[in-house]
Amino acid sequence: MDYLLRILPPLFDGAGVTLGLFFVTLALSLPLGLALALARLSRWQALRHAVSSFIWLMRGTPLMLQLLFVYYALPFVPVVGVRLPDYPSAVVAFTLNYAAYFAEILRAGIQSIDRGQYEGAKALGMSYAQTMRRIVMPQVWRNTLPPLANETITLVKDTSLIYVLALNDLLRAARGIVQRDFSITPFLVAAVFYLLMTLVLTWVFQRLERRHAQHV
Repeated sequence: MDYLLRILPPLFDGAGVTLGLFFVTLALSLPLGLALALARLSRWQALRHAVSSFIWLMRGTPLMLQLLFVYYALPFVPVVGVRLPDYPSAVVAFTLNYAAYFAEILRAGIQSIDRGQYEGAKALGMSYAQTMRRIVMPQVWRNTLPPLANETITLVKDTSLIYVLALNDLLRAARGIVQRDFSITPFLVAAVFYLLMTLVLTWVFQRLERRHAQHV
C-alpha cells in the first residue's frame, strides 16, 4: 500500500496530460470533422476531391507516423517550415487524424437522412442552414452516437502514442517508474486508470443514447 501511495502522484500527473490531450482533441476534431463532412458533400467538385484526399491520407497512414511527421518533418517542409513544440504537435496530429474519422461517420449520418425531409423543410421556407440545424443534425447526432462513442473511446487509448514525443503522459509515467523500480505494478495501475476512463465514457454515451431514444 505504501508503494502504491508513492507512485500514485506521478501517475495522476500523467493522467492529467492524457485527459488534457483527450479533451482538447475532442473539442477541436468534432467541429472540424463536421466541417469536413459537409465539404465532402459539397457541390464543388474540387472541394470534394481535396477533402476526400485529405481523409484518405489521414485514415490511410498510422497516427504515430503523423505525430512524428508533424514534430520532426514539418519544419523541413518547403513554404510551411513550422517547428511546433511537443504538446502542440500532438494536438495538431490528433485533431487532424480524428477529424478525418469523425468526418466519415458524420458524412454517412447526413447521407442517411431521407431527401424528402430536405424538400419538406424547403417547402416550409427554411434555408439550408436552418434545415441542417433544426432537422438534419439532431437526427445525425442520434444515429451516429454508437460509432462516435467507439472512436472517442479509442481516442483515450491512442493518447498513449504521445510517448514518442517524450510527453509525460500516463503510459510514459508508468514506464519510467517500472524502469526505476523493476516492478510491473505501475503498469497495472495505469491499466486501471485507462479502464476507469473508458468506463466513464461508456456510461456517458449509454446515457446519451437512452436519452435520444426517448425522443424518437
